[in-house]
Amino acid sequence: MSLSERLNEDMKNAMKSQDKFKLSVIRMVRSAIKNIEIDTKKTLSDDEVLDVLNREIKQRKDSLQEFEKAGRDDLAETVQAEIAVLIEYMPQQLSEEEVKAIVQQTIQEVGASSKADMGKVMGALMPKVKGRADGKLVNQLVQQLLP
Repeated sequence: MSLSERLNEDMKNAMKSQDKFKLSVIRMVRSAIKNIEIDTKKTLSDDEVLDVLNREIKQRKDSLQEFEKAGRDDLAETVQAEIAVLIEYMPQQLSEEEVKAIVQQTIQEVGASSKADMGKVMGALMPKVKGRADGKLVNQLVQQLLP
């Protein structure tokens, strides 16, 4: 079952169980996906749907930081709940150790020898960890491991 089909099924189930919160989060994601499909005039693949989900999660994490800074615990709780719903559709996240091993392997494959090669490493690395690791973590590990 594709990710889009899974979202549709979960939306139907949320309607049947009258889970209004989950229903609203799924509708919001489906709306973002539909807008991109309309703009590009094609149906999105699972990878492209993952990109949309990643973008939505990242936006919510940014909002969460702002709400916490402002002391708006009520809004922060709502955003955390939205993130939890969205994460259900993401692939299993890699641990920091797993990401570190992939980074080291990619540095060797690319033959990177200094921080000047960071662009090459990131270019080769991101498709390997797409949707399974946070970009900030990957960036930090690459910087740490490059001499």
